[in-house]
Amino acid sequence: MAYKYSKGWYVQQLKNMGMRYHPVGRRKLELYKTWVVRNLYNELQTKNEK
Repeated sequence: MAYKYSKGWYVQQLKNMGMRYHPVGRRKLELYKTWVVRNLYNELQTKNEK
């Protein structure tokens, strides 16, 4: 269980959405900094709202 809005939480949420790797870098999400993972999460959230 990760703290809400921590890097682990963002990675867990992205994996639940089906994303395992970064769409451009093609590396595992765990290898990226928190701000990169947070931006990916926010982008997916805005796409899902539309």
